[in-house]
Amino acid sequence: MLQSPEYSNTLSLKLSEVLEDVGVNEKMIMKRRRAVMLLENIETVAKRSADVNFTVYCFGSQSEGTTTLGLNSDADILMADHDYNVIQDWSEWKQNKTNLLMIQDENVTPGYCFLQVLRSDEPLFETNIIYADSIRDNKGRILLKNTFLTGIEPGTERHGPANARPETDGYKAVDIVHAFPCYSWQQSASHLQERHSIGGWPTSEMIRNVLCNCCFVVCASSKISTYPELEWRVSTSLGERCFMFNLNITQLHCYVLMKIILKTFLTPQRESALSSFICKTAVFHGIQNTDRSIWRRNNLFTCLTYCLLELLRYVQNENCPHFMIPENNLMAGQLTPVDKRYLLRKISDIIQSDGRCLFQISIDSIGDRLWVKFNTDYVFVTPRVTNEYILSSLFISMAGHISSNTTWLLHFISNGHIVDIKQCFLKLVQYNVHGHRLEQLASRYLLPFLYSTIGSMMVSSDIQQNTVVQFQALKWLSLGLNSDVTSGRLKLASVLYCIGDMDRAEFILRQTENRYNCDIVESVCHCWDHPSSDWSSEFDKKCNELNEDSIHQITSFCVRFVQKEVNCVPRELQYEMKRSTQDDMQHRSIDEELWMNFAVVDSLPFLYFLQYKTYGQLQRHQDKERALCNLVNTTVSGKNLGHRETALNLIGQCMEHENKSKEALQCYMLSLQVRRRNNAAKFHICNLLRKYASRM
Repeated sequence: MLQSPEYSNTLSLKLSEVLEDVGVNEKMIMKRRRAVMLLENIETVAKRSADVNFTVYCFGSQSEGTTTLGLNSDADILMADHDYNVIQDWSEWKQNKTNLLMIQDENVTPGYCFLQVLRSDEPLFETNIIYADSIRDNKGRILLKNTFLTGIEPGTERHGPANARPETDGYKAVDIVHAFPCYSWQQSASHLQERHSIGGWPTSEMIRNVLCNCCFVVCASSKISTYPELEWRVSTSLGERCFMFNLNITQLHCYVLMKIILKTFLTPQRESALSSFICKTAVFHGIQNTDRSIWRRNNLFTCLTYCLLELLRYVQNENCPHFMIPENNLMAGQLTPVDKRYLLRKISDIIQSDGRCLFQISIDSIGDRLWVKFNTDYVFVTPRVTNEYILSSLFISMAGHISSNTTWLLHFISNGHIVDIKQCFLKLVQYNVHGHRLEQLASRYLLPFLYSTIGSMMVSSDIQQNTVVQFQALKWLSLGLNSDVTSGRLKLASVLYCIGDMDRAEFILRQTENRYNCDIVESVCHCWDHPSSDWSSEFDKKCNELNEDSIHQITSFCVRFVQKEVNCVPRELQYEMKRSTQDDMQHRSIDEELWMNFAVVDSLPFLYFLQYKTYGQLQRHQDKERALCNLVNTTVSGKNLGHRETALNLIGQCMEHENKSKEALQCYMLSLQVRRRNNAAKFHICNLLRKYASRM
């Protein structure tokens, strides 16, 4: 390596500037972390409120803030099932739980374990095989196979312990791992407290925090395991997150660069034994084994070189010791002789290039941006625009999680009794009052949708029983008005329309239309993985100005009515609750199964449809025509609509009201082109043909 100190300092500073330009800066890292932690809590609060005893974690680059648009990192979801209790000591046994004893003996690869099944009624070993995925070993122990949690979910592929959902238009790839939590893993990581550190990292406080968290047991065996069907991997993801959250910006830059180098030079043409986790391990060891004073912006290139040398050492020795469980060799069984020669040559070339290889990186135009920093004043895309796009992506992702979890909760309460609804509601309220900050915020996102649904269900019951609408029902509906820009208000307007209060319905609709700024507000539907368009630049700017608490001010969700709200749904929309034939039901995805018995419609088309109906009742014909024109234009050209076929069905029925049977039939046929199965258009076409035949 021939670089001078001046060259190294200049390259380091320019490299830091480039990384900050592409979104790896302190503001964006904190924004990413907060957003992803909030997503975790939305998922967890929703599930816990419906008596599903899971905690949901979002690990990896997205939660750490160590990714870029060019790296396009997937999302790593871990779902910890607390109905299972993994223990290392009998004192931790719990009654009425599925207790599993962690076994780490000479037959188990370091960093892995066997799980012995225990009885749930008293602290004794289970002597009978009670699970299909369990066996009795030669010592008479009932051991759980690691196939216990490896069912393939619809729409996913198996990638190690994860169900991998591939990337689709507008949706990132997701790896979903089911796991058992274990709160007694300190024995496995006891060496952390004894580890010598040159730079004083990790600190004793960090180590205490790590050991206070749980670890997870996931269904994956070592590559060199003698018992591959019985080994379970010990995952220390929570501890790693704690360490990552305590790195400074230069250390984070170094890790991001390691991942970019890995993707650019080491894995473009072949699967490699190296992974981003091994890069992270190299950075951890590099920080621990160096003085903290070297981790400065003007020393980034030297730090990067040091971590690359660490990586080279791993490959040379065919041993990458896990940072928390060093007996676990992350490269065990991974390297072929060909792979080893290839990686040694490539990593050595990168180190000996004295930074020249960095100018060849195409990801995020890192190389070109670096060249510009050295040679001209020309600017690529401004950092502000990049930051805005990242933030708007986070807002849309957060809105998508709110949407999908609301649908999941509505599916839960629509299939239960009124007791289930009350219990779900009370649990959400408890999180809102007694939860920590992010739990409170998560519950505040979800509660307004339940308020509107409970109020609408009460009104629907009153209509069915032909009784006066309860004041309390309207109070519930008013509490749900600010769920987002539109959906809570449209539910109230629909209720008012169905009870015949046209003047108040018209007022709410006019107010909602005035609130919907098409330049800023974005339509969000997460009922199914439909292609989504880029959002507006004004939306991007708003996301940069607002924090996560304000997401309801710039998003518009679809409006969902469960079966028990049927009397608060205009007759034309009620058909959507009966959209499927018996054959159609066989062609529903797992996501579609949650909502296809609902009446669901995008907010803006529903706004104009309700205006069309309301103005018709009020004999305001010019306003009625305007509303119909807006409904047609929105349905044809509106972006990010998740239920365009439903909007076309509504237009078709409007055309029938206008005695335009031909246009109505065209709308229904267009609707079938959008969604061939599970579409109420089939019924509308049959009704239209029946009416036509009766007139002949």
